[in-house]
Amino acid sequence: MFDTSQITKTQHAVPIIAAAVLVAIFGLGYFVVGFDQGQMFSILEGQSAYAQMNGVGYMHEFTHDMRHASGFPCH
Repeated sequence: MFDTSQITKTQHAVPIIAAAVLVAIFGLGYFVVGFDQGQMFSILEGQSAYAQMNGVGYMHEFTHDMRHASGFPCH
């Protein structure tokens, strides 16, 4: 007769590159929400990024409420 058994090979492990990308995205997001005081925009705008918004920076103002909800003090 016929052999109808099938072999199924599944891969349950998360690829290392996918885990590394997610860790990098998390790390960048953590920095932006918790610690950024103008550094992200200073890459594009130079020193003027620190002087805008009373020395705090636009990214700080964009993430201000999320920063407080996460427990990061900022002022």
